[in-house]
Amino acid sequence: KAERVDLSPDFKEVAVKAAKLMGLNVAGVDMLECKAGPVVIEVNSSPGLEGIEGASSVDVADEIIRFIESEIS
Repeated sequence: KAERVDLSPDFKEVAVKAAKLMGLNVAGVDMLECKAGPVVIEVNSSPGLEGIEGASSVDVADEIIRFIESEIS
């Protein structure tokens, strides 16, 4: 089940760093919270959008297209 959560700055930093290390501008980063902080479990270059779109009410595919268009213009 997907649900909306507000990520801490630590989680955001780790997710962005993981995507960049994989050479990805758009990625799904699966993480767990541990005593030492966020831990990356998996980085998906082609993440499924159904769960995140349902939880956030955001058209993520449209936002990805807008991001890509802004990067190439």
